[in-house]
Amino acid sequence: MIANFGFGTLIISFVVSLYGIGAAVYGARRNALAWAESARAAMLLTWPLLTLTAASLIYLLVTGHYEVQFVYNVTSNAMPLYLRVTALWGGQAGSLVFWSWLMAAFASAVTLRSWERDREFQPWVIVVSLVTLAFFLGLIIFLENPFVRFWQTANGMQVVSMFQPSGGALLLPPDGRGLNPLLRHPGMIIHPPMLYLGFVSFVIPYAFAIAALVTGRSDDRWIRITRRWTLVAWLFLSLGLVLGSRWAYDVLGWGGYWGWDPVEIAAFMPWLSGTAFLHSVMIQEKRGLFKRWNLILIIITYSLVIFGTFLTRSGVLSSVHAFAQSSIGPLFFGFISVTFLISMALLLHRWNDLRSQGHMTSLLSREALFLVNNLLFMGILVVCMWGVLFPLVSELFTGQKVTVGPPFYERAAGPLFGALVFLMGIAPLSAWGHSTVKTLGRAVWKPSLAALAILIVAIVSGVQNGAALAAIFVIALTACITVYEYGRGVAARMRRSGENPLAALWRLAGRNRRRYGGYIIHLGVTLMAVGIIGIEMFQTETQGALKPGESLQLGRYAVTFRSLAQFDTPDGRSVARAVVGVSRDGQPLGELYPRRDFYYDTQQPMTIPGVRSSIEDDLYVLLVDWQPISSEGATFKVYHNPLVNWLWVGGLVFILGTFVAAWPSREEPVPVRVPAQLVTEP
Repeated sequence: MIANFGFGTLIISFVVSLYGIGAAVYGARRNALAWAESARAAMLLTWPLLTLTAASLIYLLVTGHYEVQFVYNVTSNAMPLYLRVTALWGGQAGSLVFWSWLMAAFASAVTLRSWERDREFQPWVIVVSLVTLAFFLGLIIFLENPFVRFWQTANGMQVVSMFQPSGGALLLPPDGRGLNPLLRHPGMIIHPPMLYLGFVSFVIPYAFAIAALVTGRSDDRWIRITRRWTLVAWLFLSLGLVLGSRWAYDVLGWGGYWGWDPVEIAAFMPWLSGTAFLHSVMIQEKRGLFKRWNLILIIITYSLVIFGTFLTRSGVLSSVHAFAQSSIGPLFFGFISVTFLISMALLLHRWNDLRSQGHMTSLLSREALFLVNNLLFMGILVVCMWGVLFPLVSELFTGQKVTVGPPFYERAAGPLFGALVFLMGIAPLSAWGHSTVKTLGRAVWKPSLAALAILIVAIVSGVQNGAALAAIFVIALTACITVYEYGRGVAARMRRSGENPLAALWRLAGRNRRRYGGYIIHLGVTLMAVGIIGIEMFQTETQGALKPGESLQLGRYAVTFRSLAQFDTPDGRSVARAVVGVSRDGQPLGELYPRRDFYYDTQQPMTIPGVRSSIEDDLYVLLVDWQPISSEGATFKVYHNPLVNWLWVGGLVFILGTFVAAWPSREEPVPVRVPAQLVTEP
């Protein structure tokens, strides 16, 4: 009954979406406001309908209806309640339902805005949103239906079908297979939703961009409308990437946070193009430049959002994050191709109307440096895209799938990231329109001295790696410039108003949230860069088999094996848990408890490290192997990760800066443009 109800609301959502597309197109072509409003009502209806669909599926997951194939594949009796709920996005079909539900929520939210000043945008924004939503709903209904059930026919055959076969009866398995052990982690609650929110949010600025192209609006109104939507999308995607890195660090047992996995990169690529877009739109607003480029960037970002979803769900690339092989890959590829070609055709059609209103007159002006910033982001994007597609290209031409590993990405993208961090510090010091080496030099010399002092401290501390020293100087320079700019602003405000430093800082950021929120983001990036440099350039590791009482030495740390216990847990695991003592320079620091969990329902293991964390470093201990009787010994792998926790601290600062930049503030009034289209039918 519940499965039929959920499937029914899914079909109704699909039909309503198709109606909304038709009504919006008709309303726009006939200048019929009533039809456009009807399309808007259809868009608003999709979210409550899909809420019923998602709620039905969650009910089936929570109550253990294992006759439903999706429920059987992703849940089991041993799983706790929170994992049964989050299993909605733990499998192929359910994740598509969740994606569609979020898409409907965001598209419905944007249609609730007042359209009086931008009436001509309304139907085309609805069309783009509903076309995207209808595509995903069609995939769910026709190829990845989460409500299909197990049946046994009258002749004893077992089938999977939405509807009861003639003379058939439901099969009721007593238990399910359960969720992949890698997904049985509290990160499952928030990491995938953050990524999905980032993905679907970027559809909104893309929809307004296409609406601007269709209607011939060549001003920057669409950018101003979607500025906060874009920041929200970027915030969610950034959160998803940071949380995913932490999750990988906690459960994948490799001692790192980022493995350049194809699906990791698939989520990273729209972040790169979206970040370039966020910087570039400021140039269009301030100087009237880059109109064409901004449209190209948002088209690319939308295509990469769909492409990332395609890579995760098509099965064309192997990944710990990817779902199983699926037949939906060709349809995804077709949808990406069609939407990209239509978008570029519209852009070319309006090409002459999108001429820039100004010109760059200085290679050191802020707009010129922002352009370099964009090119660096796109350079990293090209590196990532080539690395992801290379296995497919190699298989096409040689018959063998050859993959590239982290060394390729690090060597190709590392210098580009370094240049980006350097530009983060220099670009805010340049002026709009014109800057010179002399003016930049006057602005940068004091922060440069502070960065040089930090570099000297690093050398005295024993850092000898040339690449690391260069990176430390660039990071220190950008951080010092950012703090210096804040200090100058606070000092000026204190002189002018007599405020205390904290009040001056608060009001300074409140006066220009976009600028000073950006500075906080830059400061967060420099802190994250410190953590990346620490783990990438100074990580050390060792491995050894120990008997109880024996120790393993790594630098100043010693790890002593004390005991090992094996036991079963109520949630269906067999746990091997070691107790190891940790000391530094002979001084005891406490105990760690690395373990290996084996899940009976999926017949899969998961390695959980024991980690001792401080702001200085992490000691990361893995239980690799053991003998059935603990007295016979166990094998441990130990990593020393210097400064890695600055990565997570920087991530928090980064997110704080994004909140500051996106927080609503009073904006200057924009002249009202009388709409040329969509008048009420007589």
